[in-house]
Amino acid sequence: MGIAFPVPVIIEGTHLLISNRHNRYSTMNQRRTDLFPFMLILILTLFAFMVFLSVIDMVLIGASVAVVLIPLHHRISRYTKPGISAGVVTFGVFFAVSIVVLFSYLIFASNIQTLLHMFDTIGTWLNNPSTNPLDFGIPVTKTTLSGLLDQGTALFVNYKKTLLDNLTLIAFKIFVLFFSLFSLLLWGEDLKLKLTRRVPKMFSEYVRKLSEVTSDTLYAIYNVQIAIAVLTFFIAIPVFYLLGYGNIIFFSFLAAFCELIPVLGSSIAFLLIGTYALALGDTRGVFILFFLGYIVVSCLPEIYIRPVLVGRRVMIHPVIMFIGIISGLLTLGLAGFVLGPLIVVLLVTSYRLYIQEKKDRGEPPSPS
Repeated sequence: MGIAFPVPVIIEGTHLLISNRHNRYSTMNQRRTDLFPFMLILILTLFAFMVFLSVIDMVLIGASVAVVLIPLHHRISRYTKPGISAGVVTFGVFFAVSIVVLFSYLIFASNIQTLLHMFDTIGTWLNNPSTNPLDFGIPVTKTTLSGLLDQGTALFVNYKKTLLDNLTLIAFKIFVLFFSLFSLLLWGEDLKLKLTRRVPKMFSEYVRKLSEVTSDTLYAIYNVQIAIAVLTFFIAIPVFYLLGYGNIIFFSFLAAFCELIPVLGSSIAFLLIGTYALALGDTRGVFILFFLGYIVVSCLPEIYIRPVLVGRRVMIHPVIMFIGIISGLLTLGLAGFVLGPLIVVLLVTSYRLYIQEKKDRGEPPSPS
């Protein structure tokens, strides 16, 4: 015997079912609609990265500096307009960089004779047919050393000519750097809000924590870079004092200057002066520069101090941080100085958040 349902109940149930399906399909379509702008922005960003590859390092460095200086921008914005605040901070960075560049120029200009003598001595030694670097245990050929000598001459001796030959590109890169810094100080947070507004709630906590760890990592990278450059100057003084060539302050400054530029490193300075000692036939000086200069002053801060200080800030093992720093520099150059450790930190932090979320849900951890 069947059960009879009133016709109004059947009609109402059917209407409710259709309404639920319609709401579900509307929600799915809304999510797809919200996802489209995000995917479009991502595709255009990748395309822009490819087109502006020659200056993308300046954009990335400007963005990273902006993230570090956002708190200062907020403090100044309390007393003036945001545009003026962003301009003040940008000009402050430009002024500080200009002071460093001018000071470095004066130091190199006042010691140009020392550099000329060094490069001439090395050039004469390399051009001598009876000399062979392999005889001294140096695992490079004379051609390689000659190429390095030419690059060093262009950078440290003929810097005026190098600057004039590349003036257009250098000026454009400087403009891109400071324009990126100003723009992201002024509009960076609004852009971040617009990009993260459509992020699902389940991912919003991920985005917030990754933003925090990004700021901490960049802050540590720049502070440690400046601290190690200053440390290199002071610990290099005893090495060049033992070397006995004079010009102790200049040689120490040269090592610190190279250390301040991530793509160079203080090892370039010790390699240059070590080759000069080798050209002079000073075996004692070569040993001092290799063991005390290259290993202690140059390699030790890069292998131990930098990874430890940056890793401690973001609570990541120094070995993992060391891999990120070196890999970034080797693969991405100047931009890799920032991106290498940052990518490592974001990967490790994402994995930690994933594991913590599984623990909070009571799920067993993955075998990895």
